[in-house]
Amino acid sequence: MTPPADPVDPFSGDPDDPAQELAALDGDPDAALEPLSPLEREDVLEDLEDLEVFEALLSPRGIKGLVVDCEDCREPHYFAWDLLRGNLRHLLDQGTTRVHEPAFSPDPADYVSWEYARGFADAALDG
Repeated sequence: MTPPADPVDPFSGDPDDPAQELAALDGDPDAALEPLSPLEREDVLEDLEDLEVFEALLSPRGIKGLVVDCEDCREPHYFAWDLLRGNLRHLLDQGTTRVHEPAFSPDPADYVSWEYARGFADAALDG
């Protein structure tokens, strides 16, 4: 059995979901989000394809995922392959990214930047 692509929300369908209070802070909770434009969707789909290649090439070398410099909090965020894939799928489905938290004590040596992964993939596939 294949595990779900996204983490299961333990409060799904719960009328007392504590996240509802947080949603109210973001403005009108009933306001519809703008769907991704066709170009934005294409970019996310390309990112998902790239991610599959990066994982296939780098995971056997001990790389656990990618590090992304967060513009909001100005800190690096370490994303395991599955979490990043789930975030990109969520972006496709919902038109927005998830709320993020820094990983708990990641070893920076286990993660590479998107640019490094792209360069590694280009070199590996061209060679």
